[in-house]
Amino acid sequence: MKIAVIGTGYVGLVTGTCLAETGNEVICVDIDAEKVEKMRNGFVPIYEPHLDLLFHRNIKANRLQFTTSLDEGLEHGDIIFLALPTPEDEDGSADLSYVLNVSEEIGAKMQEYKIIVDKSTVPVGTADAVRETISKKAQCEFDVVSNPEFLREGFAVDDFMKPERIIIGSSSERATKIMQKLYGPFVRSGNPVIVMDERSAELTKYAANSFLATKITFMNEIANYCERVGADVDKVRVGMGTDSRIGKRFLFPGIGYGGSCFPKDVKALRKAGIDENYDFKILGSVIDVNQRQKSILIPKMEAHFKEGMSGKTFAIWGLAFKPETDDIREAPSIDIMNALLERGARLQVFDPEAMKNIRGQFGDKLTYADSMYEALENADALVICTEWSIFRSPSFNKVKEMLNAPILFDGRNLYNVNDMEREGFKYISIGRREAN
Repeated sequence: MKIAVIGTGYVGLVTGTCLAETGNEVICVDIDAEKVEKMRNGFVPIYEPHLDLLFHRNIKANRLQFTTSLDEGLEHGDIIFLALPTPEDEDGSADLSYVLNVSEEIGAKMQEYKIIVDKSTVPVGTADAVRETISKKAQCEFDVVSNPEFLREGFAVDDFMKPERIIIGSSSERATKIMQKLYGPFVRSGNPVIVMDERSAELTKYAANSFLATKITFMNEIANYCERVGADVDKVRVGMGTDSRIGKRFLFPGIGYGGSCFPKDVKALRKAGIDENYDFKILGSVIDVNQRQKSILIPKMEAHFKEGMSGKTFAIWGLAFKPETDDIREAPSIDIMNALLERGARLQVFDPEAMKNIRGQFGDKLTYADSMYEALENADALVICTEWSIFRSPSFNKVKEMLNAPILFDGRNLYNVNDMEREGFKYISIGRREAN
């Protein structure tokens, strides 16, 4: 099939590349001319495991192309994916201006039947708004489909190529059959393609992300309570996770969730509820608790450094909001670093992929290390903000040797408390006893 993908962010670039991998002819459209030129020359603008292999293979096979011309994309594609930004507005709602502006252009330029697919995460009613916007100027038939993405950063390629489910929101039998054919190669193992109305499809994405954010936040509250009553959150987590009604995933406590999806989607669904005179009280609590959780390590650090943290040097391991990505949007590390800088601390930071993005935000306020161990040099303590695999089995002797004192604040509970005690660390984590 001939596909056009409008927007080359995380969702758009992964969508276009993976659709090309199954033999479709894909053209990706973006208004950033410099970015488009780099992609034409083989540069992958985001870090996403395995994406580079598919990206280069499909460019070489001439199945994946890039342009700044919407006209070229429309002329090429029979199916037009809208993978455009829907940033958080000042009131928490999703800003649909990018989606609707492009929809207006599509309506004016479209010459023959197209399927317009909302791939962006959008509030309920967006498909109707896109349809209405296109209809004002369209001179031919078209259909609008809601096809929400369920891609985890760090696993996006695997999630697209081997999806747990595909949701097609469509009231058109013609468009539904074409979309089912498009996704056929991705569900050969029998995972479901679920067809529903557009509004239900739009809400499904928000509901799924909001539920997962709630699960994470609930576990963080349990961890905080564990510290007050002397319970061990690791034992509680295992006891809960063996219940098939609850499951093991998203029960790991820490310093809160971040990224481009959960924070924005939870706020957007809550605001959408308010607009309909419905108060999602649970989501309001999730937002508040998660914001507090991001800086939960700061009081622990202040309790240890009773003389204050001004002039102290801290090593920070992990800057991205999660491992296997360079995305720092809403990353808890940012809240922690800002709080430490406000208290006069010096920070030596390391992340395998997110250094460039952090440097763009913090500039010369930080010292950027070339390795995890270099960040430790003459630091007064180590703070872990992201659970990258390379941090899981360090040389603890080397860590102790490089730090001024063996003090570790772990925001992701990477290590066993008893092991850290035997290693001779003062080890402070989330929801567990301190090792002294």
